[in-house]
Amino acid sequence: MAKKKELTVEERLDALYQLQTTLSKIDEIKILRGELPLEVQDLEDEIEGLNTRISNNKEEIEEIKKTIAGKKIKIEEAESSIEKYKSQLENVRNNKEYDILSKDIEYQNLNIELYKKNIKDLTEESKVKKAELDDSKVDLEDKKKEFEIKQNELGEIITETKQDEEKLREQAKKLEEKIEERLLQSYKRIRKNSRNGLGIVYVQRDACGGCFNKIPPQRQLDIRSRKKIIVCEYCGRVLIDPELAGVNLEEMQEETKGKKKRTTRKKK
Repeated sequence: MAKKKELTVEERLDALYQLQTTLSKIDEIKILRGELPLEVQDLEDEIEGLNTRISNNKEEIEEIKKTIAGKKIKIEEAESSIEKYKSQLENVRNNKEYDILSKDIEYQNLNIELYKKNIKDLTEESKVKKAELDDSKVDLEDKKKEFEIKQNELGEIITETKQDEEKLREQAKKLEEKIEERLLQSYKRIRKNSRNGLGIVYVQRDACGGCFNKIPPQRQLDIRSRKKIIVCEYCGRVLIDPELAGVNLEEMQEETKGKKKRTTRKKK
């Protein structure tokens, strides 16, 4: 197996900046997709939740139906008992037997009233559950339509950008292979924690291109020498000189002068 070529500091910095540029282009593709992936995922979760709610509602309605049917059977049993007790009243031999049978009849009538009240309450509850079920079905259809639209939009964007993204990811993979593991992991950590996703930046107007804190002249000389990896003491980003980043120094200076002139005019 051929030994991996040892890169100079300059070559490592160049590879790292190229990696940064490539990953930034991938970020741009993700931005193009916007919030669509999250919206599609949220809609999937909502649809799943609605399906669960509908299933639960159906089970609850069926359970209420069974309970009502059970109460109706109890009413029939109570009415049958009343009829039996009434027929027994005709053959009572004393007041004690009459009182007992009368109380049994009264007790069964109270049970019938209670069962009827239970049925009434359960019927009302069933109506509420059915209304919830109907609403959930309408919501489900709306969410399914919205999901289909969003999914199609996302699919179109992914189709349009898939080839470019695959090429960029392949480039990024090759560049990562050039960079030593410790430097690569350090860069990825800085990039992950950076708001703008930049882990390596060039010096702009004597300041860090990431956090814009001033860099001392001697440190700028060290950066331009490209003899060692230098990071910003404030934000931790890897620093390189503009020339290595492919930035025209004269254009930068002209841009800086132009901004200073505009600032002076505003103050006047």
